[in-house]
Amino acid sequence: MTVIVTGGAGFIGSNFIFYTLKNHPGYRVICLDKLTYAGNLSTLKDVMDKPNFKFVKADICDREAVYALFESEKPDVVVNFAAESHVDRSIESPDVFLRTNIIGASVLMDACRKFDTERFHQVSTDEVYGDLPIDRPDLFFTEETLLHTSSPYSSSKASADLLALAYHRTYGLPVTISRCSNNYGPYHFPEKLIPLMIANALNDKPLPVYGRGENIRDWLYVEDHCKAIDLILQKGRVGEVYNIGGHNEMRNIDIVKIILKELGKPESLITFVADRKGHDLRYAIDPAKIHGELGWLPETKFADGIKKTIKWYLENRSWWEEIISGEYTDYYDKMYSNR
Repeated sequence: MTVIVTGGAGFIGSNFIFYTLKNHPGYRVICLDKLTYAGNLSTLKDVMDKPNFKFVKADICDREAVYALFESEKPDVVVNFAAESHVDRSIESPDVFLRTNIIGASVLMDACRKFDTERFHQVSTDEVYGDLPIDRPDLFFTEETLLHTSSPYSSSKASADLLALAYHRTYGLPVTISRCSNNYGPYHFPEKLIPLMIANALNDKPLPVYGRGENIRDWLYVEDHCKAIDLILQKGRVGEVYNIGGHNEMRNIDIVKIILKELGKPESLITFVADRKGHDLRYAIDPAKIHGELGWLPETKFADGIKKTIKWYLENRSWWEEIISGEYTDYYDKMYSNR
């Protein structure tokens, strides 16, 4: 089995590569990544020399490069993690998100059609559903929830989802889609809530919290997410969408306070800032479909996952400190200067 993982130098993609190489040692894994600001090749340093792993630097929007890779590697499966994903950045520069998240996905699907790839899996987000009211804890996103996007980011992801389903219906392309809740864990780029708060707290810097921090997110430990995608690839029905949720709903402010308590830092570091434009109130996923069909349920409770995550950031300070300083951008040149 040959698997192309796009965006594999990013947070979830890299964790999926680690999971796949560990649990499927007979697979050949190829990471295709453009290495934008959020892609960090040093994340993959422990697997770079494995005989069944290969890294290719390319843009998924580059049709010529993508087709050349597919022709040479003949992938059985493509898992598309490659995406611009930070909502704030999408508000400032939506065109970048439209290009990568929509056009890039279409190039990959065209390549899958051309080279008879057995499965194209689109990694999406619960943000395509919009948000839920905070005062209705009985409401959850299901696969039948109407798409109701709030940002250029979520709109671009919803567009890619619809395009994948259209390719399945029109061309018979064997696609599956997963929509996940907020992930957390090792190698999370430090512009997102949890790693940003950990890094700032360790450096005794202010912890910026939008509004009053009352927005609620459903948190999913990244390894649980990887297990779910693996199950979908093994047993999921083509043409189907599967929601992957953590059943770990938390207010942003409560997460920040947990991090401060774990690190022994004062809550006086919390600084409330102007709220994000169009900020979604609450996300909550009902994973009944994937549980009923594939037997998946999240295994990591938030109380345990957040401790593991904080421990990882404490033990791997050089990884995120290089990112904050900008030094990680030199890693690619260092890796390939003698090759």
